[in-house]
Amino acid sequence: MRAMLLVNPKATTTNRRTRDVLIRALGAAVDLTVEETRYRGHAAALAGTAHAKGYDTVAVLGGDGTVNETVNGLLDAGGRAERPSLLVIPGGSANVFARALGLPNDPVEATGAALEALREGRHREVGLGQALWEGESRYFTFCSGMGYDAEVIRAVEGLRGAGRKATPARYVNTALRHYLATDKRHPAMTVKGPGIPAAEGVFMAIICNTSPWTYVGTRPVEPTPWASFETGLDLLGLQRMGLPSMVSIIKQILTERDTLPHGRHLVQLHDEAEFTLSADRPVAFQLDGDYLGERESVTFRSIPNALQVLV
Repeated sequence: MRAMLLVNPKATTTNRRTRDVLIRALGAAVDLTVEETRYRGHAAALAGTAHAKGYDTVAVLGGDGTVNETVNGLLDAGGRAERPSLLVIPGGSANVFARALGLPNDPVEATGAALEALREGRHREVGLGQALWEGESRYFTFCSGMGYDAEVIRAVEGLRGAGRKATPARYVNTALRHYLATDKRHPAMTVKGPGIPAAEGVFMAIICNTSPWTYVGTRPVEPTPWASFETGLDLLGLQRMGLPSMVSIIKQILTERDTLPHGRHLVQLHDEAEFTLSADRPVAFQLDGDYLGERESVTFRSIPNALQVLV
């Protein structure tokens, strides 16, 4: 089996020594080519090259951002029948996609699980989400969002650019500080779609392709507990951002359960093939924890059985 391993040398939870150990372990099991990502978008380009050269597997050692780029590179290359399978080794701060697949969050343990999957040929097909806006499109593996959550991600990316690590504590502290300054009186967004009654006055929208949406340390955060890789897209929208409403929803999504959050000012969708979020002013937008600027309209689609994953 020929495999290309894409390594993000700036991944949050690995160092050079750990990466070398993992590379040797994988190299003993497959015919391995190792490529380090050097700039934003590089993982997508390398994944496309692996597809074109007929590799059987593309492995990723990195965080959710590197995984997202790789997935987009694989799918944009076309040719589903010949597309390499994906193997994920978590190396970031949250590693939501890897953990949603059931992989250990520790990169060494995850490599052991990956080697077992390789030996036994264990594959799983997963659905993806796709976001489309202004003639552009991008796939996402676990979530997207518009509004407050994307604003927080934008702020954290600014801190990372200043050399600070994206730890769970930093996300929580940034979210609390940003909440005090965010607009809680003028919602911008409307949710609509085929067969879906329009819901106006949305401040924040979370779109999920699986559950959980993210983690705070080891605790899963589940605004859409019914979402899965085998169904369409789910959405939770907030029509109020006052403190009582926020405290209520935070308590619910931090509690493991199999029921949907409840509240008078929630917009909820489950297992939908397509819907659109439109806004009367530019709104912050993120995919898989990657800030992508401000948008006034984004359409979200479910892409079933889009990707084969070794797990």
